[in-house]
Amino acid sequence: MNRVERDSLVFYQFEGWQQLPVKHGVFTRIGGVSDSPFAALNMGGNVGDTSENVRINHERMYAACDVRGERACSVWQIHSAEVVLAKRPARNRRWLGAADALITNQLDMPLTMRFADCTPILLIDPVEGVIAIVHAGWRGTVQGVAAATVRGMVQTLGSKPSNILAGIGPSIGPARYQVGEEVVQAVFRYFRTIEGLVHRDPSDGSAYLDLWTANRLDLERAGVGTVETAGICTAEHVDEFYSHRAENGRTGRFGAVISL
Repeated sequence: MNRVERDSLVFYQFEGWQQLPVKHGVFTRIGGVSDSPFAALNMGGNVGDTSENVRINHERMYAACDVRGERACSVWQIHSAEVVLAKRPARNRRWLGAADALITNQLDMPLTMRFADCTPILLIDPVEGVIAIVHAGWRGTVQGVAAATVRGMVQTLGSKPSNILAGIGPSIGPARYQVGEEVVQAVFRYFRTIEGLVHRDPSDGSAYLDLWTANRLDLERAGVGTVETAGICTAEHVDEFYSHRAENGRTGRFGAVISL
């Protein structure tokens, strides 16, 4: 990914997307107004930060990405494989629904979500003019939220999987994401394998999940041919990203946004 500094904010953009009809960014924690432990660009409205700080941070993100914040759409994230079609912003409430993926073909209507170790996935079909954003933690990953989003783009908005480009953004990396055996079993049930997805520590046999590879595999099985992976671990870079695991649950949420 390309690192961008703009208006005191820092965000990342996928290298292969520079000529596409889309504005996007996976933002860091740098450049906002929130105080510790949420310092500084916290987008999470239910982590203990003030609503005014969160509002100002969102405005800064939209301005830095040059998108129309007044038309932004989001969801209440529930670690699911639910996909919502965004036709217009919600009226008199903040969320379109409870889900972990958003798709749209509407121009100048940003889709946005919040992260702190879970995987941001952005997708675009430049042929049909369709975009999507996905929040994929381990629960969403083993429910196939990435593939479900591709199916939503295809069945609802006429995309072809071969035309879709995907980007997997910064999240907790395979060297830091230790998981229990129940997660290993869930990975096997969905993917029918754990090879390349779960790694064992040779000293004690503990399991580590590779969310990047798992979601890439899910996208490829769904027919997506081009997937760019950032390979940036949030737990190893708390100077730039919030990390629920590395910061013991007391932290903010960084934002990602995409708009046609």
